[in-house]
Amino acid sequence: MSHTVRAGLAAALLGLVLGCLALGPALGWGFTLLQDMVFVPDPEFSRFTFGLAGGAARVVPSDVVVTALAQVLPAELVQKLILLAIFVLGCSGAALLLPSESLGPRLVAGAFYVWNPYVAERLLIGQWALLLGYAGLPWVVRAVWSGRRLALAVLPAAVGGFAAMTVTALTALPVAASRRRVQSREEAVPRKARGEAAVWWKGVVRAVVVLVGFSLPWLVATALRPEGIDGDPVGVEAFAARADTPFGTVGSLLSLGGIWNVYAVPPGYESVVGAVARLAITLAGIVAFLRSPAPYRRGLAVAAGIGLAVACVGVSEPGREAYKQVVGVWGGFGVFRDAQQFVAPLALVAALGLGLLAESVARRRAWVGALALVPVALLPTMAWGSLGRLGSVPYPESWTVARESIRRDPAAGDVLVLPFESYRQFPWNGGRAVLDPAQRFFAVAGRRVVSSDAVRVGDLVVESEDPRARAVEHVLEGPSPDLAGAGFRYVIVDAGTGAERQRFDGWLRSARIIVDTGDLRLYRFEGSVEEIDSA
Repeated sequence: MSHTVRAGLAAALLGLVLGCLALGPALGWGFTLLQDMVFVPDPEFSRFTFGLAGGAARVVPSDVVVTALAQVLPAELVQKLILLAIFVLGCSGAALLLPSESLGPRLVAGAFYVWNPYVAERLLIGQWALLLGYAGLPWVVRAVWSGRRLALAVLPAAVGGFAAMTVTALTALPVAASRRRVQSREEAVPRKARGEAAVWWKGVVRAVVVLVGFSLPWLVATALRPEGIDGDPVGVEAFAARADTPFGTVGSLLSLGGIWNVYAVPPGYESVVGAVARLAITLAGIVAFLRSPAPYRRGLAVAAGIGLAVACVGVSEPGREAYKQVVGVWGGFGVFRDAQQFVAPLALVAALGLGLLAESVARRRAWVGALALVPVALLPTMAWGSLGRLGSVPYPESWTVARESIRRDPAAGDVLVLPFESYRQFPWNGGRAVLDPAQRFFAVAGRRVVSSDAVRVGDLVVESEDPRARAVEHVLEGPSPDLAGAGFRYVIVDAGTGAERQRFDGWLRSARIIVDTGDLRLYRFEGSVEEIDSA
């Protein structure tokens, strides 16, 4: 067994251990439902799965892959395998990318790459698809630089979809573009200028082709939307990076934090001592990498700089205004609203730099591998599901009963979910806020499940991207909305205050109650339902 293979296996094992430690109760049987992390039992393919209904095609192709895997494995197991894969792939990828012959420094790089504020915050906001692309980032850099297996390396980001592929492209292209200068300098017998340029361009073009090719699932889904994509500029304000350390927004970003959602910050993160230590170790890693002889140093440093700049643009008022103008041109540019996600290449730079720093200060010392525990010591509250923020719960039996009732009904008509809000705090989910799972859970052949995709962030409301949802908003504004006339056969009430439920009962006086429990109430209109275009 070669040294590289042994290092990869050791780092993968370390990643598995760190993943188990980080997820903790989320590995129990059931589903982890938190913020944007939504998995459902026995999912079915629907227009929503393929990005042809609802808002922007952010769930493409991640929902397709999960639904396909859930046909052969329990969906609960699929979720846990994906979450653990993030830690295994990320840790082993960073370890193998490090230009070192020693195992200890490789483990240091791998450990920091999967145990840092970026991973903790994105996990708490439920963006597993983005983290899957993040885990594949070191593999992409390695493949771009070697010119081999780039398609395989991009696969995790391709599964992740829009945001994951955007972050990956931002990282891969500068690395590909930097190969020409470094390789020509290192060759013993330089090629002729024309041949040298041809080889360089071939590598750049290959990277572009692979990135575009693996982006086709969500690009095609977006192109097939007749109404296009509308991006609400309010999202620029709502999703801008924010300070979650004493060092302001820029200092928080340099610490690999700065997420816009205050509820996605690990417990105890505001500690001054911890914040100073995390900023110091990240800066030390960045400086060490910039001074290193790593062959891909220039390209990866440029990618990290671009990512940090993208994240910092929204810090200032002029920067936010510029983003609003860009989003107004095309809604797809809304991916830059949540700009903190683009510090991912900076996290890779810091991880590799710390690995190189560990090698330089403890060369030939066996205990250098123990330094892999430093990231855990600096962010201990990421452990055990961020001290219980993550968990596993079963869906109530009433949800399954309601889905079967809808599935067996041959009559036409869609499904409306009330209250018409995008996030829920179910008692059976421990009060954790989660994007309403109903759109996925109740998806059955021939029906569209319509729920709100507007997002509330403090006093700001980012408007819905789904034309059907916007139309329903206008219907619901009336004192007695005609829901059957709006094309709905079923109405699901899965949350809401007592006053809201009473109001819904008034709206649905003419509907029959099919399921009635404390967790969910299912109504059905018995008369004819006007069919509405669900595209």
